[in-house]
Amino acid sequence: MCSGIISRSMTRRHLRWIYAGLALALVALFCGGLLYGAVRIPLRDIVQILLRSYEGKEAWQHIVLESRLPQTVTALLAGSSLAVSGLMLQTLFKNPLAGPSILGISDGANLGVAIAMIYLGAASYLTTIVAALTGAFVVLLIILGFSRKVTSNVMLLIIGIMVGYLASSVISILNYHASADKVHQYVMWGMGDFSGVSLSKLPWLAGFSLAGLLGALLLIKPLNALLLGARYAENLGVNILRVRNWLLIVTGLLTAVTTAFCGPVAFIGLAVPHIARLLLTTDNHRVLLPATILCGAVVALICNLICFLPGESGVIPLNAVTPLIGAPVIIYVIARKR
Repeated sequence: MCSGIISRSMTRRHLRWIYAGLALALVALFCGGLLYGAVRIPLRDIVQILLRSYEGKEAWQHIVLESRLPQTVTALLAGSSLAVSGLMLQTLFKNPLAGPSILGISDGANLGVAIAMIYLGAASYLTTIVAALTGAFVVLLIILGFSRKVTSNVMLLIIGIMVGYLASSVISILNYHASADKVHQYVMWGMGDFSGVSLSKLPWLAGFSLAGLLGALLLIKPLNALLLGARYAENLGVNILRVRNWLLIVTGLLTAVTTAFCGPVAFIGLAVPHIARLLLTTDNHRVLLPATILCGAVVALICNLICFLPGESGVIPLNAVTPLIGAPVIIYVIARKR
């Protein structure tokens, strides 16, 4: 049995409270994302706007439907995707510091955007998304290619880190030869942002993210088998190489899509799986993975609200906020495990 599983009665009672609390927090933060902003809009008007029965100010309709609603849904999907990616990679590599950026996939997305913005001078929203997805999937194909030849997870992890360093080196060279305005534009994209997805683009993000999350849920049994060790998992009939490739594909898809639409978002994928483990005190992915999805959404919505605390005076960059939650969690985990 997986470590950390407690008795059935305690587990069910514990899970009910944890899931109920996370669900309530998710609903409250989602409503907060719709209510809070530089412009104060009454709750009744927001409900009427969402029900398409509002006949008041057109500016308020635009704010709710084109800004706050897609931004809140984007934060929910991005947080869940990154958190699940981090959990699966930590299980695969048996490394508590593994995250979505560890295999170089997000660095590949960064390189694609850098080439599009700095080298080619293309700055449109669609070009940025296509460039990020292309760069991420190129790196993912490289990692999958090495996965067939390298049996050791540690060696594959090192290869992913080296690929990320190579991508970062090319980005540094491009920045060195670029003009100041292009470098500034790329740096701003690199700070992460949940507000860049419009209502018309939201179905694309939702479709890819939900497909990746569904793929992660289908991998629960192999993930639990990996907790017991590769040899034991093979004795249970698990094809280690096939499972590893599917894990890389699912995590690559979630990381690539989130980075393409939101930019590189730090710490959520690294810290949230540990938050879920601390809440549930179990490593059983049957209950841990759904809780990680909820925790990822909750943390991302909290970060999104903190970004808008200044109100009319401006917006705090997303990657300036995520370490405020993620870094203390990682420090606590490291100090606790010594």
